[in-house]
Amino acid sequence: QVQLVESGGGLVQSGESLRLSCLASGFTFSVYVMRWYRQAPGKERELVARISSTGSTTNYANSVKGRFTISRDNAKNTVYLQMNSLKPEDTAVYYCNAQTWPMPTYDYWGQGTQVTVSS
Repeated sequence: QVQLVESGGGLVQSGESLRLSCLASGFTFSVYVMRWYRQAPGKERELVARISSTGSTTNYANSVKGRFTISRDNAKNTVYLQMNSLKPEDTAVYYCNAQTWPMPTYDYWGQGTQVTVSS
């Protein structure tokens, strides 16, 4: 059974940090591209960060570049999102996504974890 389980969300103040984790199971994690998305109330889901299957390539939304870092540990089937200098506009539900590449034949989602940043 395929599972992506996010953890690490919570309530923090502006300027603080959080690290999200996403533990994968039920598929060959090391061959999947991993992404973090977020969705704020009343807004569309947006891509936050992406990491290649080997971890050699990362990409970020302009809004988080320089503040967030995506990483993965293929031995632990886990992808991380280190979030520093958090802002109130980072408040959202954060979702982990796994997708095969280049053909998105398989596409899996976690249940999400809430991140709330107070000013």
